Amino acid sequence: MKTRQIIGAAVELVVKVVVFAAICMFILNTSVKAYDYGYRVFAEEPVSAGEGRTISVIVQESDSITDIGQMLEDKGLIRDAKLFIVQEFLSEQHGKLQPGIYDLNTSMTSQEMLEIMAAESDAEESEEE
Repeated sequence: MKTRQIIGAAVELVVKVVVFAAICMFILNTSVKAYDYGYRVFAEEPVSAGEGRTISVIVQESDSITDIGQMLEDKGLIRDAKLFIVQEFLSEQHGKLQPGIYDLNTSMTSQEMLEIMAAESDAEESEEE
């Protein structure tokens, strides 16, 4: 009977250690991903270095920021549409994107693209003052 108790206790200990290690690995991996995503919100690199390539995009009046982000990702101007949505929400251009045709470059950061697409509303605000 004692042998069974010792084996049972050993198995229980091994299971607890494995579960604890799995929880630690999950927390570590999630933390690293969260840090990377948070860092990219404020320091996202352009898709290409150097000269890049210029791509024309059309922003419609009915386009949401989700639609714009997905379009920019599909055209290869940004890496992650969801990240672009967060960047727009936290930027000074939040809610100021204007419909129009824009020439954007793959060497631009998301912030530079947001500034270009919101430039008309900034000019209108300065005229009103």
